[in-house]
Amino acid sequence: MILTSLGSASRLFEQPATTKAIASSATIVNFIVRQSWPEPAQYASFSTLAFLLSTFSAAPDFALANLTICVKFVARGFLILPDDNATNTTAEAATPGAGPASTATPPSERADLRPENIQDAVIRLAGNSQDGIQTAGAFLARLAGRSDHDVMTYMTIPSTISGGPSIFQVRMGTGEVLSAGDEADFLVAFYQHSYQDHIDFLKEGGVLLYDSDNVEPNLDDKRFVYVGVPITGLTVEALGGTAKDKGKNIFILGLIAKIFSLDVEKLTTLIKEKFGGKDESIVNTAIMAFTAGYAYPVGKVLTHQYQFEHKPKTGGRAQITMDGNQAIAYGLIAAGVRYGAGYPITPWSSIMEVLRREFPKYGGIFVQAEDELGAVSLSLGFSYSGYLAVTGSAGPGISLKSEAIGWASMAEIPIIICNIQRGGPSTGLPTNVEQSDLHQAIFGSHGDSPRVVLAASTVEDCFYIAIEAARIARKYSTPVLILSDTSLATRIEAFDEPDLSKLMIDPKPDLTPREGGFKPYDLEKVTQHVPPGTRMLDGKYPLVTGLEHDEHGHPTGSPKLHMAMTAKRRKKLQKLAEEIPVPEVYGDQKGDTLLVGWGSTYGPIHDAVKMGREHDEKIGAIHLRHVHPLPNGLEKIFKNFKRIVTVEMNDQGLYGFGQLATILRARYCEPKIESVTKTDGLGFRVKEILQRVFPGKFVSTRGYSPNRPVSGNGEQDVDLARAESITQGVG
Repeated sequence: MILTSLGSASRLFEQPATTKAIASSATIVNFIVRQSWPEPAQYASFSTLAFLLSTFSAAPDFALANLTICVKFVARGFLILPDDNATNTTAEAATPGAGPASTATPPSERADLRPENIQDAVIRLAGNSQDGIQTAGAFLARLAGRSDHDVMTYMTIPSTISGGPSIFQVRMGTGEVLSAGDEADFLVAFYQHSYQDHIDFLKEGGVLLYDSDNVEPNLDDKRFVYVGVPITGLTVEALGGTAKDKGKNIFILGLIAKIFSLDVEKLTTLIKEKFGGKDESIVNTAIMAFTAGYAYPVGKVLTHQYQFEHKPKTGGRAQITMDGNQAIAYGLIAAGVRYGAGYPITPWSSIMEVLRREFPKYGGIFVQAEDELGAVSLSLGFSYSGYLAVTGSAGPGISLKSEAIGWASMAEIPIIICNIQRGGPSTGLPTNVEQSDLHQAIFGSHGDSPRVVLAASTVEDCFYIAIEAARIARKYSTPVLILSDTSLATRIEAFDEPDLSKLMIDPKPDLTPREGGFKPYDLEKVTQHVPPGTRMLDGKYPLVTGLEHDEHGHPTGSPKLHMAMTAKRRKKLQKLAEEIPVPEVYGDQKGDTLLVGWGSTYGPIHDAVKMGREHDEKIGAIHLRHVHPLPNGLEKIFKNFKRIVTVEMNDQGLYGFGQLATILRARYCEPKIESVTKTDGLGFRVKEILQRVFPGKFVSTRGYSPNRPVSGNGEQDVDLARAESITQGVG
């Protein structure tokens, strides 16, 4: 029976095939025949072996390396499926980005599984946080990076320990990907609530892949392609009864790999790297789940498969993939930071974890302190010793650190403080994104306490902003705050590998003996912190104190000296402003509207400019990395536009303007500055920005309430806001 089935299946190789594929088929035949199984007819069929052999044909190296695991599927018989095991209500799945698919034609008897080239696709996985959808999505993102594709991800996670609804969205493809996508081309729904909460984020003609064991979609809604697969049941059959709710994420990963013709060998390598440090059985289980999904008969549920266009990079450096928090951590290491302290808090904690693991490799240490004030004080101690140090937190922790940050301003001690923003105030929205800590970063201390504030715009920029923060902290002997947020912290992007040979700094304290007459707080110069142990040739050693002091650091109550020292601390930031480059204008250099952003809104703002210009709007954009002090020369850009609109994820405040808009209006006294703001804990969508900036001109993105009338300064209708609710886990 097996040989008969194999004879039929061998027709798969009637077309030209590689020697390796033919050898692979022979290998599996011999392997099966050698097994002392009961009557093989109970476990195998033509369809089973055909799909198994197709796996060998597509990826022989992978199949040979995992031969034992592959054959276990035949033994369990899970691939012998009835013809009605899946639901498909359309003739063919629409190409991502195309219009609605026809729903009138019955499914073809034979699918055309030749991959159709596409430029990019938005894939949204919706389930519960316990399902490991973040892990599956991360595999897709890292595969894109290793395949020279661009990628951007977006995720929401519940703030409760018990977990709850969650999503992971991946946009990957050829060319520049600036945002995670307004709508999904491909939605995977694990549960009924996943389907109900996210179906409005699927574009018309998109594919809904749902677990038919748990989801009952409305098949009368003809906007979408419905593909039902018994994900839970097939995963249990593939892995054994104890799997129940485990492994579904990797099964889906295999299925997506087949549908989008992804590189199987690279994916399995990523899986082995991820689980390599654990028990071998865990790795094998993951590979079994992946292979089960990949071997699923896609032709029964879809008449098309897809393949991302590949444009090989010409020269340049290889791509790497990481999230924003990892990028900040490794940027700090490249910048020569070797010491620090912190206290765990979402979403800062993963930076702590990386630094605790990596600093000792470079002769440093990262300390988990007993509280936030202890953490910043320890870091100040490291910096005082001559080694620039780092601390960090989210908004609540930065509030607790503010007293010590003020001390650093007065004593002019260099230190880097990372604020990975989340929704506030108080505990607020611990796992949602917001940009509401800008004023806290700039003004968050008693007295006149100048400090530098930088804001990362992308994951790649997270790496380089850390290097810039270290440069400024050392040069100007000042606290530097890095603002990131939940979106950047958890988002995975691919970017060119930095040239570390040109970036790495070997940190050494400057213990050069100081000549006679040296003044550490010279009123006419920028302070350079003198580490303890440095010889003063005239025998006059400075003091470091939080009290107002004279040029040698000795405490003083002199009104004249206090005014002079306050001006000195201010002027060095004004000097910094002179060297900061003016941001480039993206889009129209002159026109009607200029969008101004900072932080993680970079991608949606730039995509909004592209879409706006396609609709004949005269629109440009600038993005600020150096938020305080602002670079000189912005007023020359502002005069070229009729409107200036900041796009911010914070509240409009008492006077109708977002936090950046308030600062810009105070700085430039420019009445044409207005703002678009939001505080729903979700990132901006491209069309959402355009609808808010140009009311009535652009159709609202589905999934974002179209019933949000907005005034020129960002005011939202209260009654409609009360009626609207955002389900946890909805992005």
